[in-house]
Amino acid sequence: MSPASIAVLAFGMSVDAFAAALARGASGRRVHLGHALRTGMVFGLVEAATPVIGWAAGILAAGYIAAVDHWVAFGLLGLVGGRMILGAVRGHGDGGEAGGRSPLMLVCTALGTSIDAMVVGVSLAFLQIDIWLIAAATGLATFCMATGGMLAGRMLGARFGRWAEAAGGAALVVLGAAILYEHLAA
Repeated sequence: MSPASIAVLAFGMSVDAFAAALARGASGRRVHLGHALRTGMVFGLVEAATPVIGWAAGILAAGYIAAVDHWVAFGLLGLVGGRMILGAVRGHGDGGEAGGRSPLMLVCTALGTSIDAMVVGVSLAFLQIDIWLIAAATGLATFCMATGGMLAGRMLGARFGRWAEAAGGAALVVLGAAILYEHLAA
């Protein structure tokens, strides 16, 4: 795989993480650089690990993973997005841990957005590639995209408050539904 192909793959798998981080950043008024870096780190680590997990699982049991991956992504993103919408409606979008900003919700969001990377890993199991290089490139790209998404979301959240949090939650629900639809329609 060429360096350009690896870069396109890495950034392509990072787009969902960017959208989710943008929503997380918009959900609170007090997003600091440390929050953005932590979010980028969690998303990057999860996104780097999932293609390796998918690659290993693809070698062992590709059919079983592909049968449920879309349901897992839909459930995780729906849960996190629903909590963000509920937090916005209840007025908890104050930059605290409510509204989907807890560490558990961060990990759930990262897992939900990285299911596609696991599926890519499954498909890479059938190619002669260096999975560790792909994982490192994906993790780095995702770190950059998620950190940038948090910082950009901060500007939206400060300006639009609860509306931005509700829109971010809705975007996660729609993203999960789109993943589910894509797999069921195929």
